[in-house]
Amino acid sequence: MHIERVTDAASDAVADYADLTDVALRSASEPERGLYIAESAKVIGRAIAAGHRPRSVLMEEKWLPGLEAELSPFDIPVHLADAAQLERITGYRVHRGALAAFERPELPDPAELLAGARRVVVLEDIVDHTNVGAIFRSVAGLGADAVLVSARCADPLYRRSVRVSMGTVFQVPWTRLPDWPRAAPLLHEHGFEIAALALADDAVSLRDLAAAPPERLALVFGAEGDGLSRRALAAADRVVTIPMRHGVDSLNVAAAAAVVLYALGDEQGASDSARPGVAG
Repeated sequence: MHIERVTDAASDAVADYADLTDVALRSASEPERGLYIAESAKVIGRAIAAGHRPRSVLMEEKWLPGLEAELSPFDIPVHLADAAQLERITGYRVHRGALAAFERPELPDPAELLAGARRVVVLEDIVDHTNVGAIFRSVAGLGADAVLVSARCADPLYRRSVRVSMGTVFQVPWTRLPDWPRAAPLLHEHGFEIAALALADDAVSLRDLAAAPPERLALVFGAEGDGLSRRALAAADRVVTIPMRHGVDSLNVAAAAAVVLYALGDEQGASDSARPGVAG
């Protein structure tokens, strides 16, 4: 790595970090430019450990010692700026120490992920980056083999998704799924039963699903408000609902995903190395 001190907040050298709070702009431009932004030393370290390659780093100098070991193998610029410069560049006060622009990895073919999987989570049109990140964290911690996201689903590598996932988005295999006319046959071809999480008169209880889960299961979660599309429900082999009390009909989608994954357990390989966990 080589150190470069920021003298001009509008310089092209730090353009990767400009206007990070503009969600619409960044959601469109980052994939087009083949990059994503990771925030905090812990998340940057997890991205590097997962084999992702940084293209530059932006931070206050005081955070450099904590990342020097991870960054030293890479021939990249490390831009040092003071707090005021960071705010001018990014559009917000950077509290988490460091930002890194990473090269966006190529997404695998869905069939490649499905071939070796037994349980997958499908996210249909979930546009809230916080929910997407939280679901990835639950998948990593509670057990599923992969996440497949629809074309209109929020980007799992958007900064907020990555931050909320605590970097677990780098651990969980994921890719984009085609629309349902192609997605449903693809899932069935690989032996998956499709279970849609939704409210319906013919829905079965999560307790029933957990009592006898199929060998290969795709769990489909939809967006807040609108829920799953009619195509998703039509593609499902069964509709599943979480039993609720006190007149509450549903949970936040990220909470629902955590409940479902916990209820189904981890028959795929919960080993003696599994540890109790708490919210954090």
